[in-house]
Amino acid sequence: MIFTKVNNLPRRLNKDTHVNNLKFKQFVVFTTFCFLIACKDETGKLTEINGKQIPIDSTIAETDSIEAFVEPFRNRINEVLDSALAYAPKPLLLDDGERNTSMGNLMADMVFEETAPLFKTRTGKDLDFVVLNYGGVRSIISEGNVSARTAYEVMPFENYIEVVELSGSATRQLLNFVAKASRRHPISGIQIVTDKNRSLESVNIQGQPFDESRNYFVATSDYLVNGGPSVGFFDEIISTTETDYLLRNAIIDHFKKMDTLTAVVDDRFIQLK
Repeated sequence: MIFTKVNNLPRRLNKDTHVNNLKFKQFVVFTTFCFLIACKDETGKLTEINGKQIPIDSTIAETDSIEAFVEPFRNRINEVLDSALAYAPKPLLLDDGERNTSMGNLMADMVFEETAPLFKTRTGKDLDFVVLNYGGVRSIISEGNVSARTAYEVMPFENYIEVVELSGSATRQLLNFVAKASRRHPISGIQIVTDKNRSLESVNIQGQPFDESRNYFVATSDYLVNGGPSVGFFDEIISTTETDYLLRNAIIDHFKKMDTLTAVVDDRFIQLK
């Protein structure tokens, strides 16, 4: 009898183990199913948004630790921005001429002088003239020291200088637009003469009469290039040369080269009476 019972024990153990395994599998399946149901995404509905205005004014106390951390950086930035680079003996204005202004002339001349050698180095070609938009010059230059901060005031935008190649007919369209515009768009390297109705009488580019049979290279801002006809400039462009040169940096570089800034209203744009 003892031998028989011992022989039956493995069979009972195997049966019990099988039952337990089955129950465990059923438990795992049930648990997984419950978990999946619990994780089911439910779309919520926004019913209300509450908010309040928090004024930012002098009543808010400074955090000493933040102020102490920022102070050396602020001082260094102010030192760089406010260091004198040149001197303006008199104000350069945006409204001191009928068809061109001292500030606009300075701006266009700076772009021409800083871009022409860069363009020549990159392409082997000569820059013909510059056209900018009046609204792109954001400030006058007051009498006194001129600094990098002045350049940021004059050109606060991250605009780059680009050189576009225009056919003779496209150049004429550009000249007609500038001639008839009510605003004094800055130009350099070119002289425009119009009649009293602002129709073109004559155009000289680099001292030579305008030749509609050739192409011209015009330096301007990427804003005008990208805006194209939508802002009135550059209906047709043959090619574009990117200079990777910020307008503001060209201004700062020019300031560094000049001891005294001088610009006047001149005869680069004449409207006959």
